[in-house]
Formats: sequence, C-alpha cells, structure tokens
Amino acid sequence: ALLIAGSLWTLFPFLGALIWATTIVIATWPLLLRAERWAGGRRSVATALLTIAMLAIFIVPFGLAIGVLVQSASEGVDLVKNLVTQGLSPPPTWVHKVPVIGSKLTERWQELAAGGPEALTSFLRPYARSAANWVVSVTGGLGGTALHFLLTIVIAAILYANGEAAAKGVLAFAHRLGGERGERTIRLAGQSIRGVALGVIVTALVESIIGGLGLWLAGVPRTALLVALIFVFAVAQLGPLPVLVPVVIWLFWSGNVLWGVI
Repeated sequence: ALLIAGSLWTLFPFLGALIWATTIVIATWPLLLRAERWAGGRRSVATALLTIAMLAIFIVPFGLAIGVLVQSASEGVDLVKNLVTQGLSPPPTWVHKVPVIGSKLTERWQELAAGGPEALTSFLRPYARSAANWVVSVTGGLGGTALHFLLTIVIAAILYANGEAAAKGVLAFAHRLGGERGERTIRLAGQSIRGVALGVIVTALVESIIGGLGLWLAGVPRTALLVALIFVFAVAQLGPLPVLVPVVIWLFWSGNVLWGVI
C-alpha cells in the first residue's frame, strides 16, 4: 500500500499530461497503423508523422487560443494604465440607449470623466489588487500549460512507439480483475475514448473555422480573440453561442442587420 501510494504521489504532477497523451494516442491509433503501412512498416517514421500531426491538430490550436487570450489580457492592462494616466473621455451616445441601465451608466461615466484621472484612480483602486493577482495567475498558468503540452507530446511519442506493449499490459490487468468481461470493458472504453475525443476536437475545430469565417466576413474586430474563445468553449462542450450571440446582438445594434444575419 505504501509503495502504491508513493508511486501515485510521484506520478501526480504528470497525470494530466499522461491522460491527455493516452486519450490522443487511442483516438489516433488507426492513423498510426495507416502511416506505418505507408512507411513500409517503419514504426519510427509513423511515430514522427503522428507526433507532428498531433502538434498541428491538437496542440497548436490550444496554444494559439491561450496565447491570444493572454495577449488580450495584457492589452487590457495597458488600456487601464492609459485611462488612469489620461482620464476617462465623455461617454458615447450609444451608452445612454442601453436598455434599463443606460441612464445610470451614462451618469456614472460622466461623473468619472469630470473628476479626471484622480476620480478614475479612486474608482479602480479596490479592483487593482485582484486584477494584478489575476494577471499573475494567467501568466503562470500559461507556463504550466506549455509544460503540460510538452509532456503530452513526449508521452504520446513514447506510447506511439510502444503502444502494443502498453495495451497488452492493460488488457492483462483487466483480465486478471474480470476475465473476458474485463477485457471487453477495456476494449469498449478504448472505442468510447476514440469516438468522444475525435468528436469533441474535430467539432471544436469545425465550429471555430465556420465561426471565424463568419466573423471575418462581417468585419467584426478582434476576430482572433473571438475564434480562440469559440474553440475553448467548444472543447468545454458549451458551443460557440456564448461568443456569437453577443456579436450578433452588437451587429444588429450598430445597424449591420445583413451582416448580423450572415
């Protein structure tokens, strides 16, 4: 029991990358076998091809999404710094037209604009500490995520090269626990992982491409950030609507009815 507990404690920091790598390898194993046949039975060539493909299909979109989100967060911090230095400009006319809260929002905006940089600094001071902590956490999270991506690639390459041995070990363990039923359960789990993983990632990519194309055609600003958010929401099984619905409302509100429909 102590040996098992110590082993799990040692492996705990790597469990996330191990689970991701296992999921990706199981989902793409048929492609590896095809690549191996195409390469004349050379597993090393097939492993290299699938690892590169994994970088292009699975890892790069996540990395780009996180990079765009972090960049936008940094730009938001710079915008706040400029506002504190220069003060707040008068509110635009459309703010007053916002339903329910338009008049109160305009009145408060005018008060902050009239007070100059000092009034805006006093208003933002209570939120400065939490905002700074959030930026630090985002930056640190980016480094941790990059490390997990690297570990995922390494573990996946190892599993591609020695997948049959790993599968035999898992099947033998399942047979030891549950006999034939245990083996069938493991095979069913592998099929389920393959179907769900491919369904989630491919669906997220397709939704992001279609949504990004629509945003680009409609001339919506910050298209890259919105596409990154669509991809993240799609992977989280929330779909693109949390991003696209506000954009459509904004297009209708600004008078671009045709582009809102598109």
